[in-house]
Amino acid sequence: MKRTIISLSLLSGIFVFSQETKSDTVKTSEIKEVVLTAKKPTIESKADRTVFNVANSSILAGNTTWDVLRMTPLVNIDNDDNVTAEGSKVTVYINDRKSVFTGKELKEYLKTIPADNLMKIEVITSPSAKYESSGAVINIVLKKLDNEGLKGSVSLNNTQSLKNSQYSNINLNYHRKYFTQAFSGSYNHSERVNTSYNENFLFADQSLTKINSENNSLWKSPSFSSSSEFELDEKNNAGLVMEYYSSKYDTSSNANGEYFLNSIQQNFYTKTMDAVGNNHFLGSNLFYKYYDKEKNRILDVNFGLNYEKQGNTANHYLERSTGIIEEDRISSNDNNREYYVKIDYSQPIGKDGDQLEVGGKANFRNNQSPIGFFKNQNGIWVNDPNKTNNFQYLDNLNSLYANFSKKFFKKLETRIGLRYEHIRYTVKQDVGNIEKTNSYGKLLPDLLVKYSFSDNYNLTATYKYSLWRPWYTEFNPFLIPSDNGTYSRGNMDLQPNPNHRIGLKLGLYKKYFISTNYSFSNQDYWNSYYIEDGKTISMPTNFGGKVKNYSVYANTNQTFFKNKLNVNLNLGLSYIDNSDFNEKNNIDLKNYITNFSGSTNFSYTNFLNKNINFNGWFGLHSQNWGNSMGNKMNFFHSFGGTKTFPVSQIELGLRFNNIFKKPGNDTTTYTPIGTFKNISTWDWYGVTFSFVKRFGNQKVKESSKTNVEKESGGGKN
Repeated sequence: MKRTIISLSLLSGIFVFSQETKSDTVKTSEIKEVVLTAKKPTIESKADRTVFNVANSSILAGNTTWDVLRMTPLVNIDNDDNVTAEGSKVTVYINDRKSVFTGKELKEYLKTIPADNLMKIEVITSPSAKYESSGAVINIVLKKLDNEGLKGSVSLNNTQSLKNSQYSNINLNYHRKYFTQAFSGSYNHSERVNTSYNENFLFADQSLTKINSENNSLWKSPSFSSSSEFELDEKNNAGLVMEYYSSKYDTSSNANGEYFLNSIQQNFYTKTMDAVGNNHFLGSNLFYKYYDKEKNRILDVNFGLNYEKQGNTANHYLERSTGIIEEDRISSNDNNREYYVKIDYSQPIGKDGDQLEVGGKANFRNNQSPIGFFKNQNGIWVNDPNKTNNFQYLDNLNSLYANFSKKFFKKLETRIGLRYEHIRYTVKQDVGNIEKTNSYGKLLPDLLVKYSFSDNYNLTATYKYSLWRPWYTEFNPFLIPSDNGTYSRGNMDLQPNPNHRIGLKLGLYKKYFISTNYSFSNQDYWNSYYIEDGKTISMPTNFGGKVKNYSVYANTNQTFFKNKLNVNLNLGLSYIDNSDFNEKNNIDLKNYITNFSGSTNFSYTNFLNKNINFNGWFGLHSQNWGNSMGNKMNFFHSFGGTKTFPVSQIELGLRFNNIFKKPGNDTTTYTPIGTFKNISTWDWYGVTFSFVKRFGNQKVKESSKTNVEKESGGGKN
């Protein structure tokens, strides 16, 4: 797997309200009601998280949730669509419910959620024991409208990059007394073009392979979600959440490879690939919630069922300079099922504001991946039984947790948590009749201590022990051809990666924050490369050896022009000690690596009092992670503006993404057998036009949380 070091961003602005009263001995007037409304700062920093408040931001126009996630402070997304925060791997939650998607699947799903639905994104760098996470947590909180009647919005977007893409969405929300119904439907028609260049250098024979490739794809993705909630009485609520996501894609690629010895070309090949596929996901969550506001007691009970079906057929045509032609077809039809029950309970302890949270979850997963391998013989596709395979992954993960929060002397806040997880999993494959079963349990402690020296100075210390487990696809040993003529496979012997992380965070005047972190791991798994029967194969592999990571981040949020201009600036520097890791794995890699990251968000509201809003985001990041080193810095930028028409509730937007420099990566991966360089250009660039029509009362209801959760973040939404 690949680990990225990223920028930490944050902050909170501050509003001060004063009220002047006058007394008149002759005549008095009674003011019946005074309502003061303060706009939240764009960035809020709390003890364990940074909150990106986007509910009323113009940054939403013309974007999807995936686009806004890219712009979120502390967040970085690499070329494999892996999401990290402050150098830590990330688990994504939506409305405090763990997403079943990861990697590219998560990207495609979040692209179906319009940014207009977003209320905030919480980047939780020190999550409590409540969360099922081995690193940081990103909690995507969607808007909740509960004013009476029907309200909603319609969005239309058009993006022009190398090719043209369209996106449309409709949101409806109905609330009547004790019943709330929300519905969202979208359709995404996206055409993409990505290019890449690879250099694979092998130490054994000093050979070099150069590969140029281009990938074209067309995606058609409808989706919908439905949320029904019933207020049974003042303390009891029940509801049902349903989600459906579908995608149909057609992709093709062309690659040219050249093989050199001593700088002299020996042979070459051309590779074409055409694939069609589809993906269907149906998720459900039946919940019951008891909330006693007077006693601040909360009970959440959740039952869930998720089902995913993926189908893909890919034809690979490989022609070598020797005249040998290989024509293969690979078909797959995955079926993934997940069932779970989850219970959470919290209540105050004593009269001093102490808080106790306890809970647990039982999760069952059954994933089947049958793959068929066919050879073209005289125009007829013939099955190869030696390569056709059925892979199955089964697991049962049970967990229990407890968090206790206590405040001393009104200045010292503490939270201690302990989580226990036990997993039993089985991996099977038909070829070779291989079956492996493993089980283990782990105690995962965490600690948070915050001391407020005054209203303007506070210091937070955190510790977390975590365990990152392989995703089920990383176990699958089936050999899959890539677009450029190389191959990839999973590893049935992968082991989990433990990690220790210690952090300090200093807050000054509620406007400046400095954080330092130290983390270390005695083993990890990264992508490595192997040569087998003349094929270059990429495979996740366990590496022993200690890796130490030291980092410091600084950020601030400033407002100007009577709070109309909001600017957030983030700077990060990290130092990685790989010396022990490189020595134990015989890797010719720098022993000491320095990473830099910087980003800024800015927004200007109601320009010239004409309901015109401007916003932008810029990011500069190193590309070093794991055993892969960046050969250049990566620069991202996005900026745009919107014009709103309050009477008609229409909003028009124009946004530019990476128009001055196309995004991409330039990295070299170091392994015991050689170095593997990759240069690629991504498709996130161009110009987007957006149209939004809203109707009804768009007032947003804030999430209800306990006092502890409001201060340090707990996660009930």
